[in-house]
Amino acid sequence: MENEQHYERHEQKWYRERRLSSILDLGELMLESGAEVDRIEDTISRLCDAYGYTRTDVFCILSSIIVTAHCPDGEILTQTKRIRQRNTDMGRVEKLNDLSRQLCKTPVTVEKQNEMIDAIRNAKKVPPVISCLMYIMISGAFALFFGGNFLDAACACISGMVLYLVLMLSAKADINNLLAGMACCALTGMVVMLLVKAGIGQHADKIMIGNIMLVIPGVGLTTSLRDIINGDMITGMIGICEALTRSIVVALGFAAAAIWFAL
Repeated sequence: MENEQHYERHEQKWYRERRLSSILDLGELMLESGAEVDRIEDTISRLCDAYGYTRTDVFCILSSIIVTAHCPDGEILTQTKRIRQRNTDMGRVEKLNDLSRQLCKTPVTVEKQNEMIDAIRNAKKVPPVISCLMYIMISGAFALFFGGNFLDAACACISGMVLYLVLMLSAKADINNLLAGMACCALTGMVVMLLVKAGIGQHADKIMIGNIMLVIPGVGLTTSLRDIINGDMITGMIGICEALTRSIVVALGFAAAAIWFAL
């Protein structure tokens, strides 16, 4: 009898840990997709409440999520996730928000929940051709917006395509993100300078700014300011430092190309 009770307690604990791990997977995917910290903390807390945990303490920053959940019988579970890469995918964030509301309203088994999370994680992304076209159009539009002529816009479209291609290639290589970003910007800057030297483009600065607007971390900076306003000072300051660092890296990459051709 005692062995059966011990087995039941062990199985119950194992199930609770799996459930908490699944909830944490959802929060991890939200953070990797660019969701705000307070949204992630609120989502995890609501899901834990829906699945019977009596108290949940969530601590989330841009690189880590820590959750401590209290069970009805007094058992306390703590799990953590280390976040090593992030991007911006608001479509995925919206799907995860809808899923969390659905789970809070109608709880499902751990296996079913993991399947639903994996379906969102593995959903088809925007085709590379469409992404490349967006880089081309945005580069040309910003070059015109900041005072360039149509030749500058055409050059910005070409360099925007180059920027997209080198960014995709660097993403497949195991290279530090900051160094890869600087190298991509420097290579794109060289293409811009070559186009100007060839007489195709006329204003290198207008062409470059069309490309810079593609890689400047505006969303990250805005989200960090929102985190500070919401009281998440640590996350906000980390995000601002990261955004400023990336901005400096972008500027150094394009500046290096301009200086190289000026010598």
